[in-house]
Amino acid sequence: MNFPVFDLHCDTVSLLIGQDLNIAKDLRSNDLHIDLERGSNLLGYAQCFAFFSTPDLPLPKGMKLEDLFWRQISMLQDFIDKNGDRVRQARTAEDVSKNLNDGKISAIFTLEGPASIGFDPAKLEKLHQLGFRISTLGWHEKNSLTGSHVTGGGLTKRGIAYVKECQRLGILVDVSHISDEAFWQIMDITEGPVIATHSNSRAVHDVSRNLTDEMFLAICRTGGVVGINMYQEFIGENADLNMVCDHILHFLELDPDGSHIALGGDLDGCDPLPVDFAGVQDYPKLAQKLLERGVDENTVHKIFWDNALGVIAKCCM
Repeated sequence: MNFPVFDLHCDTVSLLIGQDLNIAKDLRSNDLHIDLERGSNLLGYAQCFAFFSTPDLPLPKGMKLEDLFWRQISMLQDFIDKNGDRVRQARTAEDVSKNLNDGKISAIFTLEGPASIGFDPAKLEKLHQLGFRISTLGWHEKNSLTGSHVTGGGLTKRGIAYVKECQRLGILVDVSHISDEAFWQIMDITEGPVIATHSNSRAVHDVSRNLTDEMFLAICRTGGVVGINMYQEFIGENADLNMVCDHILHFLELDPDGSHIALGGDLDGCDPLPVDFAGVQDYPKLAQKLLERGVDENTVHKIFWDNALGVIAKCCM
């Protein structure tokens, strides 16, 4: 059965621009996990496109992370402009709903790793004006905002300021990639919903990028959501869609009405995917598998669309 798809995280932008920083792929049609042609075949489609950076990212001589960042923004905006028959940028939930009604894909800008803006809270307002609506505090590194799930270590004073500025502006704070310590510090200071755009259940598969039951419930209490990641390393060895369902069904045991579970496939940012899932075109297979496992249509619709749209509506103006 087909449902509209709202995916909270992909890394397609990094692959579109290529290692030489010239445009390597076309967003309309390509051999990646995501393109507009396949997305247009879904019942509806909203995709959060992450702009990725980390201090250790290799760059050509003389280029700075900020230069790469602005080149990526220009590239994605150009693709959106050239493919107006298929896609529009969305800044609000109202934009997403209008695009759905008009048969258009929604493209939402997000930040995975603020290294490209120097981890500077003062630069968030400009990003918000450009349409950025979600931000992590880092990737695998320990930085001036926080420790990561790899390094450990909590929020710094600057990290606390970053969280507060995001929430003041209406940029959702994404806790995927941060340390457990930093996660709980964010829970202590948050004034709104917090999300994990691409993280699974640590109870089902014990890796540091996944969430404990206590973490999941804490996100639920903020009114946030957790996006299910399609990376085999976070699902389980030799993962298939049944194993993806295991993560969703475990979260449903904790959240019986399914109001805090969403999709965050990490597509074009992970390999391998589940053996029976090759890209965005296969999300209907996951929906069908959930129905076969006993999840009702209303709950599947919430996981695939309503919950992500709802948290955007709460926070992103």
